[in-house]
Order: sequence, then C-alpha cells, then structure tokens
Amino acid sequence: MKRIFEIDPWKVTTHKFSTEDKRLQESLTAIGNDYMGMRGNFEEGYSGDSLQGTYLAGVWFPDKTRVGWWKNGYPEYFGKSLNAPSFIGIGITINGEKLDLAKVNFSDFTFSLDMHQGLLSRSFIYEGKGVKVKFEFERFLHITLKEAALIQVKITVLSGNAKIDFDSTLDGTVVNEDSNYDEHFWISRGENAAARTIKVETKANPYKVPRFTVLLKESLRHNGQIIRGDVTTDKAKLSEKFSVNLHEGESYDLEKDVIVVTSRDVKPDEQDEKAAALMKKLQAKSFAENLADHTAVWQKRWDKSDVVIAGDAAAQQGIRFNILQLFMTYYGEDKRLNIGPKGFTGEKYGGATYWDTEAYIIPMYLCVTKPKVTRALLQYRHDQLPGAYHNAKQQGLKGALFPMVTFNGIECHNEWEITFEEIHRNADIPFAIYRYTNYTGDDSYVKNDGMDVLVATSRFWADRVHFSKWRNKYVIHGVTGPNEYENNVNNNWFTNTMARWLLQYTLERLPKASKEAQARVNVSDKEKAKWQDIVDNIYLPEDKKLGIFLQQDDFLDKDIRPASSIPKDQRPINQHWSWDRILRSPFIKQADVLQGIYFLNDRYTKEEKERNFDFYEPLTVHESSLSSCIHSILASELGKKKQAVNFYERTARLDLDNYNNDTVDGLHITSMSGSWLAIVQGFAGMRYDHNQLRFNPFVPDSWDHYSFKINYRGRLIKGYADHKEIKLTLIKGEKLMVTVKDKKLELKEGETTCLKD
Repeated sequence: MKRIFEIDPWKVTTHKFSTEDKRLQESLTAIGNDYMGMRGNFEEGYSGDSLQGTYLAGVWFPDKTRVGWWKNGYPEYFGKSLNAPSFIGIGITINGEKLDLAKVNFSDFTFSLDMHQGLLSRSFIYEGKGVKVKFEFERFLHITLKEAALIQVKITVLSGNAKIDFDSTLDGTVVNEDSNYDEHFWISRGENAAARTIKVETKANPYKVPRFTVLLKESLRHNGQIIRGDVTTDKAKLSEKFSVNLHEGESYDLEKDVIVVTSRDVKPDEQDEKAAALMKKLQAKSFAENLADHTAVWQKRWDKSDVVIAGDAAAQQGIRFNILQLFMTYYGEDKRLNIGPKGFTGEKYGGATYWDTEAYIIPMYLCVTKPKVTRALLQYRHDQLPGAYHNAKQQGLKGALFPMVTFNGIECHNEWEITFEEIHRNADIPFAIYRYTNYTGDDSYVKNDGMDVLVATSRFWADRVHFSKWRNKYVIHGVTGPNEYENNVNNNWFTNTMARWLLQYTLERLPKASKEAQARVNVSDKEKAKWQDIVDNIYLPEDKKLGIFLQQDDFLDKDIRPASSIPKDQRPINQHWSWDRILRSPFIKQADVLQGIYFLNDRYTKEEKERNFDFYEPLTVHESSLSSCIHSILASELGKKKQAVNFYERTARLDLDNYNNDTVDGLHITSMSGSWLAIVQGFAGMRYDHNQLRFNPFVPDSWDHYSFKINYRGRLIKGYADHKEIKLTLIKGEKLMVTVKDKKLELKEGETTCLKD
C-alpha cells in the first residue's frame, strides 16, 4: 500500500513530486472522454523515467506472436492498444534553460485531478538564475466535442525578467513499451505546416486487420487570438515555435487546441477538411466556455450516479475516483467500443475487451446509465459472433467461443492457459443477457439477437464436455477457472456450474424466442435432449464432509494453509514466487467458487455461502483487482461487516493506494465498478432476482451515512442509510413495490419512504 495523493472528496491532489513515483502519479492522473485518453504526462516534457501514453479508442495493431509445436489453433497475433501520437507537447525554455522538472530547481508543486469534470491541473514555481516564474497548466478532453483536447498554460513572472521560448509539438514518432517484437507502429503520411497537421498510419500487417490513419491538428491562442509561430516539420512531427518577453509581475496565457480524427470515423482523404471544421467549432468558444459546456455534461452524469459517503473521506474519494475513470473510459456513446482493463491509462494486457465487462461492469452500468448503454455492450458481442465461431473452429469445436481478449471478435491473446483454458468466459458473457433481461424487464434482446448468442455458446459447451463412464457424469477437463493461479485443471466447479447454467437458461428461453430467431438458430429436438441430459448429469465437485464445493477435482490434495502464513516479504506472491510454486500452492488469486455463488446468488442457502466463504477466503491472496469486490458483497450478505468494509476499502482504493504494487502500468479500469457494487449490492444489499427489487442495508461503523441512485425499469430511485433509518425516494417514475429488510414498501413518485433500522 502506497498513498501519494491527499484525501479529498472531489479531488486527487498532491503537493509533492517524487521521481520515484512519477509513473504511479501519471497513472492516477490519467484522463479520457471515451474517444481518447492519456496518462498524466507533463506538457513541457520530462527527461526522467516516465511512461508517455496517449490512446485512441478502437485504434489497435495486431502484434505478431510466435509459438512452438503447440501452435495449431493458436492466435496469429496479440492485439495491442497503440500508444498514439502525442499532442500535448509544449516545450518551454526560460532564459535559455529548458524547463524539465527532472533537472531544474522548482518549488510549490501542485498536481490535481478535479473529479467534477476530469480537469487536470498542475502548478509550480521555477527557480532559475535571477528569475522566478510560476507555471499553471490545465487540460481536459472535451466530453461533447470528442475529437478535441484543450490545454492552457499561464505563466507569471514573480521576480526578474524572463524570455520564454515555446515549442508546441505534435509527435507521431512514439513507441510502445509493451510490444512483442517491434516498438514502432506508426508511419508518416504527410505533414502540413500551413494547416499545422500531421497524418500517420499504422504500419502494414499480414493479418488482414484494417490499418488506421490518424490526423492531428493544433492551433495556438492568446487572449482568443490565433498565434502564428514558426512551423517546421519532420517525418510524423510538427513543431511551432514563438517567444515572449515578460517582466516582473507580468503574466501570459497560452491555449493549445488540438483536434484528433481517425479513419474509424473519417476517411483519410476527408480528414483535413473535417479537422478544420472541428477546430473552427472548438475555437468559436474560449477555453473557459468550452470547460463550462464540458462540466455541465459531467454534472448530469454525477446527478445520476454519485455515491455520497459521510464520515469517511478516503472511502468517498475512492468511489468517486472509480466512477470518474469508468465514465472517462466508456459511456456507451460508440457501440463499436468496449471497456479495456487499462482503459486509456496504460498498455498492459493489450486487448480491448475481456470478460470483465460482462462480469463486473454491466451489473453497475445497468443501474447508473440508460438501458441502451448496456444493450450496446450486449450487441457488441452479438456483432462479433463470426469471430467467436472462428475461435471455436480453431479448437475443433462446435458453436462459438468468445475470445478472452479481442478487438474484432477474433481471439488475440498469447498466453495458452488464458486463451484456451479459461473458457468460463463463454458462459459469463451470455450471463450478461440474463442480467440485462432480469433487471430491465426488457426481453426483446434475449428473444432475438440474444438467442443467437445463447445457442451458439450452448453448442460450444455441449461439444466441450465429455461423458465419463467412470463417474457416469459429464465432465470438463483441461481448464483454468477465474483463479488463474491454477492452470489446466479438471472440473473447475465454477466452469462446470456456469456451463450447466447456460444450457439450462437457453432451454428455458428458447420457446419464448421470436419465430425468426427460432428458425435462425434451428435447434433440433436431439440437441435439446442432449443439453438437458448435460444439465441433469454434469459433475459438480464437492466435499460433503466439509460442506463445500471443490474448486477443482484435486484441490484438497494441496497443502491447505491460510494466506496469512505467507511471509510479508514474499507478498504479492506473483512478484516473488516462481510460476511453478504458485500453481502448486493452495493460494487463490481471486474469487472462483465464490464468483459462482455471487453470480447465482439466489440458488444457494446462507449456510452453503458461509461454509464456502469461510473455507476459500482465507486462502485468497486477492492479487487480482477483481477479487475484493466479490468478497465484500458476500461478506456483507453473511453479516461479516468488518471484512466487508475492509474489502470495500481495498477495491475502492486499489489504485489510489497501489495495493498490488502494479498501478504504475495503468489503472485497473474494469475492476473499478467493484467499489460501487460493494456499496450497493453489498452494504445496501440490493438484489433484483425474480422481478423483485430488494434491499437489506447496513452502515459501516466508521461511516455516518451513505446514499446512491439507481435506474430501475424506467424509475430513478435514491437510497439512503444511516445508523438509525433507511430512506428510499422515488425521484421519477411509476409507483413500485420493493422489499426492505423483508418488509414490503410502496414507493410513489416524489415521496420518501422511511424505515427505522
């Protein structure tokens, strides 16, 4: 655990600068607008250790991968989120000395991310020979004009005289740190000094993956007036220079406006015209006016999604930071996109889409965004079914196998155990269809396109299982469950359970599907009979003596001991132990059996939940960002309040406090919904199975109260809980019956219903 930013309910701020923590600082100050994003790099440049990173949604490259004799069916490439051309550069020289915080003397450093609107600010006082100059930077990525980035720097001479030389740059010569073989992925397609643009294209690839062309355009303003500096160009680079002379007490404001367009939306030969039009639109307003427009949209988002916590400022900061980063990554504006594990904050993991979206993001987004946002995420998978069919065929299996990592539906991950063994995703992804239908009450998707997904994945599972004559049961061998610290195991309980659930759900929904969908999927009576036989006879490992579900067949053969027995100087084990040692150990990376109990919560008794929680949680090292939230929710349900709060704190502040010592690589975006789920599904005990909305709240001892809002079937509901009472307010929508602590309550629009605790 390492905390480098101060506690504040609406800001992430530090007054300290440490070269050792530069990368961590960059991750925690990343911003985005679900079209593009970047790490908290310095505009003026920095010569010390840093991870320069700018990323464009949907722009990627198929980095080649090479394997040995097991290559049959192996993905040909590893999809990479490309480090895009950098556009924030404003090189600054003061009286001949280059401004570089790795080298110059400075004081009064402040770096702050305002969570109201994703505004990044930084200030410090440069201390040179005979001169002191205050620098104040602000930047944001426009939430309504997605292609626009705005940067403002204010310079004030506190003492002495200063000649300030500016060098505003666009730089397409960037590299990826995290690449298999080659670092450079961009080639120049022309620079235009007069228009102040550069155009680059991803290099050729042998995989028939589309190439992307990106055009960047800059314009400088002072007091609303366009500045025309001296422009020079090189391949994939542009530099615009000018100078100002300032005396003591004088100030100077410079605004850098940037437009970024990609071939995802604009054809390469139309990009110049489009960028010019967008720049004109952007510069019709000042920096302050654009920021006001941007902030107004963010306020509407916060009005629907904010979680208010009184009594614990660190907890409050954590939940808001996570909501902010999620919404800066994806808000459903572009149906072609999904949510990557690092979002716009780093290169690690490469791919754009994991099962994380369906398992962790959708249950939150269902409640805090319009149904169409979640519907878009469901449609994203349906539209990539051709790739899923391809993936299954590569393995010699029927049906469709959704990829572990993808941009286009084709599997593009290069770890065998993850790519071919962690197939539980092929039930987790369809599970989102069930969640959407159950929560919204809208069955139009599952009756049509959703049925394509259910049947295709069911056919995969029906082929992937095999019948064991010895057990007289269907079994699934050679898999990796959610616990990635066990590979190539047999009968992972979670995998088998979710495969069974999917076949059962598909059989239940199939008769209710539209005639067109039924004709399209064409499930025979023979298939249905086979699926039902698997449902009735699949092997689900358990130990009746202990009263637990077995994570996999051989789990109890391990040296069972608690994670607390691991010496502290060997944690996290993934940074200290060999892979062989980890795989042989009893230690669990993240919820596995407990993940299944969380998913299918209404199917298990409290006693079953408690026995499994008490057995598996002590073995769990929580070295996945996805782990703590599941444990927090289940701990809340079981009345283990102290544990629930501890797990909430871990998931809410995973990045802010660098719990797993890996935030330098970027934020854990897809686990950030976990903090919201831990409060609403955990502390507030919200459940929505069987067409019934229920709550069973408690308030952590250290909190005074908390409140949240949810969208539920056309209604906006506010929940509030303190140590004495629970309040539900139907802000908008038709009246609704809900259950609170096993008591039926009727909610009416504009009224607050109170229940004394």
